[in-house]
Amino acid sequence: MPIKKVIAPQIDFSGLRQELRLPEEFPAAVLADAEAAARDTALPATDRTDVPFVTIDPASSRDLDQAMHLSRRAGGGYRVRYAIADVATFVAAGGPVAQESWVRGQTVYLPDGRIPLHPPVLSEGAVSLFPDADRAAVLWTIDLDADGATVAVELERARVRSRAKLDYDSVQQQVDAGTAPESVALLPEIGALLARRAADRGAVNLPLPSQELERDGEGWRLVLRAPLPVEEDNAQISLLTGMAAASIMLSGGIGLLRTMPAPKPEAVEKLRAAAASLGIAWPSGASVGAVVAAVDPANPRGAAFLEQAADLLRGAAYTAFGVQPPEAGGNGNGGSVVPGVPELTGHGGVGAPYAHVTAPLRRLADRYATEICLALHEVRPVPDWAVEALPRLPKAMSATDRIASAADRGAIDLAEAVLLEHRVGETFEAAVLDREEPSEKRPPQGTIAIDDPAVRARCLGDLPLGQRVPVRLTTADPATRTVRFEAA
Repeated sequence: MPIKKVIAPQIDFSGLRQELRLPEEFPAAVLADAEAAARDTALPATDRTDVPFVTIDPASSRDLDQAMHLSRRAGGGYRVRYAIADVATFVAAGGPVAQESWVRGQTVYLPDGRIPLHPPVLSEGAVSLFPDADRAAVLWTIDLDADGATVAVELERARVRSRAKLDYDSVQQQVDAGTAPESVALLPEIGALLARRAADRGAVNLPLPSQELERDGEGWRLVLRAPLPVEEDNAQISLLTGMAAASIMLSGGIGLLRTMPAPKPEAVEKLRAAAASLGIAWPSGASVGAVVAAVDPANPRGAAFLEQAADLLRGAAYTAFGVQPPEAGGNGNGGSVVPGVPELTGHGGVGAPYAHVTAPLRRLADRYATEICLALHEVRPVPDWAVEALPRLPKAMSATDRIASAADRGAIDLAEAVLLEHRVGETFEAAVLDREEPSEKRPPQGTIAIDDPAVRARCLGDLPLGQRVPVRLTTADPATRTVRFEAA
């Protein structure tokens, strides 16, 4: 899908920062603690710097959490080496940086700058997996058979050295030309195997184009960007690692999962009906994931179908287990270890148990889940600081997820309103992504998307799902970040 862009004037995001109460500068004590850690922390003794790792991230990224090396195994199959920045080695439990990370929860991204989880001297310096520098990492080595099934998992703290900082666009070009670096040349092959296995187990991956705001000279541009194939392949490596982490924690009886209920049968039937009305093929016996994977998101009918499919992926949560919350009789510092696993262990979107462990520079929970996996894999007690944090993590991550989502959506809403505020009354052609039946209190309405600028918004009127229709812009208010249309 080509990138669509319209240039916007300067946009002030300070009101959004204040509304969401996003933290600003790090306190002096936190900065001092981070600088001391960056200066004095020793790297792991285990040396894996002979492995030619590379990172793949957006070109502007400096907080590099993951580095990979992919190879074939003697006798068949594959070896996935995935090095994750070792944040816990640099962040002392209970210290100023650790305490501040609980205040922030995760890195929040706004177009005019990010609000980092950790001070930049760590997240964009000593801990980030920049090339040509020795770094501390938690190294996952996952062996796959020829069909992509996991046959062995090893986990260790190690010293690693990335050879290159790659970006998605250039890697996609190299993959297409057959010139990808040796470390990632197998990414499309392994990614396709893992995606096929995901579809077979009922995973649902929604390849929806994303709206992004980027600087353009003195102003901004709003772009609609579809994920590149190499991004999807890269995501499969992260999912593979998260599933391995969940397996370790479930076997050990303690941990932190990312859970989501499986789609309800009635929701699947509703989606099947939407597919029929939109002309989307649903072969007999095909899973939701397989149908979704075959849909073209650039087609209005395909985009409408994917919008409907998003309703299946509701109820995501962090689920801690193996600890007893204080209100249930545990100690006031976080709980005592008890046997048992939660009733819900799976993730409906992944189609398997899954945990977040691959982004500790940007997400608080990953540091704790990783430490639990290391302890269980090495058959040693889980550190008290990790055990005590478990009961508090689900609530903390739920709160920070809401803030991050509000920041992302708020920035896009503001840009859309700024772009359109002088065009109220104009008529646009739009694709109907969603429609709601009217009620006594609500007139017929739905969600539409216009192409230029790339805006999604609510629209009043009886809208034909998956069709292109003329709509009139009735409201574009930057003060309230509101854009509304009505059927023309």
